[in-house]
Amino acid sequence: MPRLAAVLPRLAALVVALFLALTLPAAAQDPQAPDYDAWNKLADQAEQILQSDQANDKRLQTIRDSVVEWRERLKQAQGINATRIATLKDQINALGPPPAEGQTESDDIAARRKELNEQLSTLQAPGLQAVEAYGRADGIVTQIDQTIRQRQAHALIRKTPSPLNPANWGPAMVEAANVGRQIYAEARGRWDDIGGLSGFTDRLPLVGGFLLVALILLTRGRHWIDSLPSRLSARAGERSRAALVFGVSLGQIAIPLIGVMLAAATLIATDLFDDWGMPLLRSVPASGLSFFGGIWLARRLFPEEGSAGEAPLPMSEAQRRRSRFRATLLAMSLALHQLIARSVLPLSGFNSDNDVNTVPERLGEASAGVWHFLLILFGAFCLFQLANLLRRLKPSEVSDAPDYRVRIVAFLGAMARIVALAAPLAAAVGYVTAANAALWSSVMTLGLAGLLIVLQDFIGDLYAMAKGGGAAARDALMPALIGFALVLASLPLFALIWGARVSDLAEAWTRTQQGFSLGGVTLSPMAILTFVLVFAVGYFLTNFVQGAFRSSILPKTRLDRGGQNAVVSIIGYVGLGLAGLLAITAAGINLTSLAVVAGALSVGIGFGMQQVVSNFVSGIILLVERPIAVGDWIEVGGQQGVVKKMAVRATQIQTFDRTQIIVPNSNLITQPVTNWTRGSLQGRIIVPITVGVGSDGRMVAALLRDIAEDQPTVLVNPAPAVLLRSITPTGQNYELRAMLSDINAGVSVVSEINHQILERFAAAGIVLPGVVRGSQDIYLHRAEPAAEEAPAATPATQPEAPARPAAEDQPPTQEFEGHESGEYGPAGVNNDGRDDTDRD
Repeated sequence: MPRLAAVLPRLAALVVALFLALTLPAAAQDPQAPDYDAWNKLADQAEQILQSDQANDKRLQTIRDSVVEWRERLKQAQGINATRIATLKDQINALGPPPAEGQTESDDIAARRKELNEQLSTLQAPGLQAVEAYGRADGIVTQIDQTIRQRQAHALIRKTPSPLNPANWGPAMVEAANVGRQIYAEARGRWDDIGGLSGFTDRLPLVGGFLLVALILLTRGRHWIDSLPSRLSARAGERSRAALVFGVSLGQIAIPLIGVMLAAATLIATDLFDDWGMPLLRSVPASGLSFFGGIWLARRLFPEEGSAGEAPLPMSEAQRRRSRFRATLLAMSLALHQLIARSVLPLSGFNSDNDVNTVPERLGEASAGVWHFLLILFGAFCLFQLANLLRRLKPSEVSDAPDYRVRIVAFLGAMARIVALAAPLAAAVGYVTAANAALWSSVMTLGLAGLLIVLQDFIGDLYAMAKGGGAAARDALMPALIGFALVLASLPLFALIWGARVSDLAEAWTRTQQGFSLGGVTLSPMAILTFVLVFAVGYFLTNFVQGAFRSSILPKTRLDRGGQNAVVSIIGYVGLGLAGLLAITAAGINLTSLAVVAGALSVGIGFGMQQVVSNFVSGIILLVERPIAVGDWIEVGGQQGVVKKMAVRATQIQTFDRTQIIVPNSNLITQPVTNWTRGSLQGRIIVPITVGVGSDGRMVAALLRDIAEDQPTVLVNPAPAVLLRSITPTGQNYELRAMLSDINAGVSVVSEINHQILERFAAAGIVLPGVVRGSQDIYLHRAEPAAEEAPAATPATQPEAPARPAAEDQPPTQEFEGHESGEYGPAGVNNDGRDDTDRD
């Protein structure tokens, strides 16, 4: 309790601070009015440029960035004088509604209303001006985006000379050789400009050192990193091996990439290259990342035999070997495309926020098409070979790979196979730009999908290592949720791969932040996030309070277990309700609009969910009135059992044969319910017995009383009673009635009483007449023959508990009676719900 008392104030302060931070407006000054003259000048200029359609994509992007900045300022300016406006509206509302047509109000109120309305109009003017300017800025941004997208579409469908035309092959070779000569001439001329070898001597230590480090990283460093995962795999533990090897294997990308970047940086530092050689050197880092990253990804997706961890995809060793080789070739083709096509050839497709062609023309359009066609053929061949293996993947029982992953990879393989066939055909007829865009976007899509698979497995390995589990821990809920969030976070990357610009994604996020209207309620990502955050805090706080009451507070009260469960359940419902209201308020959702939506849904609830609502209300009634509680032995609708759990919709009952019955709460309210153990475990048993007509009745009564008093659970007060109910030609009918301290043991007590009757009546010479059973008479005779004796009979037998099917063919010869209700019913379970199998 001291720890609880110390923690509760901190949690309460945290919740209050969070609620205030999310619900109260920031205590800042109203935004300043923007310079509308400067804005109008920029807007006029932008509209003129768009109308002339003379600016290139780079110029349009610059204008767009400026307009977006102004749009953010204008959006903030819409809240100018917001605090004062809200105060004036409250003052006007305090004056009451304006008089209807034909009615008048006092001169003082009318004058005051007019004065406040004039002030309100003056204060609202800047905000309205900002709203108008914001709309103009938003329209300019939309028009610029449409213009750029149209230009991209035209570039994709633009047809160039066919690379299959032999007339273009000779010029393509000549112009390519000319590019090499231009780069050499540029380097030679700048070499002379810096003074030749004498001028290069000052830079030699720096250049030589960088080149030496780059050479070491590309040779020895890469070899050491490649062998390190296998060495660590042999030394690491079983749980941490896969995660550790994955982390170290990232050096297979970083080490050689650093070496390549150092080599490129060294060449740039020599100042030997300019317009012709510099674009090629600047393309080296991206090309190196594609090459070394592709090799690493191929090794992770298609590991060698004996590697740490499970294979991500269900493949045989031979299939993984072929896939690894083909994926490496595909990475090489992508690296060549990024190194050559994006820096030397003018037809490089479209990408990001820049123009379609950012490199000065080095080759003619026909010659560039020939070289692009060769690169496309090589890339399409590699993609086709890999896609042929991937599209045949099927879920396997011997692999731990999830079925959805296998199906997605197979689908991507089938689509990539189609692209690999279509891209060369499109390039052959002249659509080189479209072929480039489709082919290399498909390659990068496959790479990103493979990276997501590898990262998901790595997250599972990390979780298993942290939890200390094996394959079961890798398949837990938390790694799956993190992997799903990773997929969602990668969606913008897929969009960028397929031609979206960064500005397009930013604009989509801006539109999303503005929210969407649903039934008069405006929802935005921030509102949804606020709702989820506040509700999550309320939910965890409710669970904390429930746990504190359940473990620390309620056990020290006089409430029984059923009452404690009811209190804990009510706290949970109240806490969740308050958390929902606080979350709705913090998210800024208008409850009036929700009332309209709820009114529309009430009709459907009334017809389609009336049983659910009825069960919910019945559950609340049961928790408040508590006619039954957890642990009670009840009978409802012909079913008996022990109450195991009470929820707001249904109650779970465990029968004597260990089956679980879910009883809707409405049945417990509308139907008769027998509660055998509510309030007290005492109950009455009735054992009927028939003896021969000639038996001594007083002796029979005394024996039955002695037998009952010998039972340890039979109460002394009230004492057992023996009643002679009737005398018939077949015998004397008696009833032994006794009160038990625990009616749950009734079956065992009745069974023991019957055994005592058989033993002690036989010793006393008391004859038990036959009991008719179906169409047969069954007689039990005494050991010594007696010609004049009445026929012997069996004692009364105790049937099994009604919940057991075996008891259905026996007559109900014993009955039990609750001490309060006066009703009769069978017994056969303990108070804790355990079946007394030895009592049947």
